[in-house]
Amino acid sequence: MSEAGDFIDAALQRESTWQRAEETRSRLGPELRSYGASVGAVRGAVRDALRRYRHLGRDGITALSSELWAVPVFERRLAAVVLLQSHLAVLDNSDLTRIEGFLRGARLPELADPLAVDVVGPLIAGLDGAARRRAEAVLERWLQDPDPWLRRAALLAPTGELRSGAGRSRRFP
Repeated sequence: MSEAGDFIDAALQRESTWQRAEETRSRLGPELRSYGASVGAVRGAVRDALRRYRHLGRDGITALSSELWAVPVFERRLAAVVLLQSHLAVLDNSDLTRIEGFLRGARLPELADPLAVDVVGPLIAGLDGAARRRAEAVLERWLQDPDPWLRRAALLAPTGELRSGAGRSRRFP
């Protein structure tokens, strides 16, 4: 594991409680383990890691998100989402492939919905021209996919842009 990944994982474990871990497991089911760290602790761990490892560029951010997601622990996966949320400016339409993998493995609204609304939606909203058209084609493909989490993400992704009144989606003119 990378230094930044180790740092985040250790911080999440340090900030955990067994009571919260049991509550999270009972709420989310057996799909994922839980350390029992709060959402605030997850956000703080990511923030502190980004301050400590300032050298992380686009490749480092996307690799770290994959590294965090790879271990089936709820807080690690949530940290991957927070990391992507905080670095939307470095993401582009080619990152939708990675995010698609995350969505297929999410299996929980607590992970899939923020990926869709707070990562995919703003990512696509920030694109224009050919990059925007390619990204919208990906969403169209997701709508036809048998995976319910991809279909859900494709429907939720444009909601932020629509709420702001700037919606340009072909599906929601």
